[in-house]
Amino acid sequence: MKKLPFTGSGVAIVTPFYEDGTPNYDKLNELIQMHIANKTDAIVICGTTGEASTLPDDQHLELIRYTVEKAAGRIAVIGGTGSNYTDHAIEFSQKAEEYGCDGILCVTPYYNKTTQKGVVEHFKAIANSVKIPVILYNVPSRTGMTISIPALKELAKVENIVAIKEASGNMSYATQIRREVPELHMYSGNDDLIVPIMSIGGKGVISVVANILPEETHNICEYYEKGEVGKALDLQLEMLDVINNLFIEVNPIPVKEAMNILGYEVGPVKLPLCAMEEKNRQILENSMKEYGVKKL
Repeated sequence: MKKLPFTGSGVAIVTPFYEDGTPNYDKLNELIQMHIANKTDAIVICGTTGEASTLPDDQHLELIRYTVEKAAGRIAVIGGTGSNYTDHAIEFSQKAEEYGCDGILCVTPYYNKTTQKGVVEHFKAIANSVKIPVILYNVPSRTGMTISIPALKELAKVENIVAIKEASGNMSYATQIRREVPELHMYSGNDDLIVPIMSIGGKGVISVVANILPEETHNICEYYEKGEVGKALDLQLEMLDVINNLFIEVNPIPVKEAMNILGYEVGPVKLPLCAMEEKNRQILENSMKEYGVKKL
């Protein structure tokens, strides 16, 4: 089987911003250290939750470089380098490799979308431009397209395409991947499906809820890997209201609001994302209080 950059819980970390929309690097470092102290298994920087789509190139690359520097080899770092423009994704992926990332996360092309043949050529071009592991990111609710099983079979032949972040929410599709493309590892891209994905051979999660419940998210994965399936499931279900309410509005609006409620001071989201509706904020806050979420 292909070697993975991490197993367990990889946090899709938020990007802290000042009010003017520039990254708050000191705050990011605080979050990195918090995750290291609370058992998170990997930092996924500049993904969807990190608002990569509204980051200028220089900030995007500096956030990846800075995270590798501050992690200092104590935790795996996965750089979000995907783009709907292949040359752009190659440039970012090569920079992530140069900075010392343990792997890269590459989303399917969005808006222009392409054909399945184009998907294969796109990801092959990226993977062939670097030597570090590549994690494919399938999230059709964001991109408008799904990677087909035949396309995944072709991509799995590439040595350093090692895994897929499966965020379709479709367990039938996920199960089909595991049956038809067993050489490709899988991470859950949905926090409400960590245990179901691991039950079909998944290796963990790239998580939103880990931003506020890092140890618990790690523990779900660890319990499952140790064969303590009941404990993993119980914890998954206990966290479910919080998980669901982190998606009561478009991610990462609720998780950044949750972190600000807790006192992490990660700042605002950037337009076109906007502040939460007050009624939804209250629902989120109530579920956090009921579970007992606290700043770490």
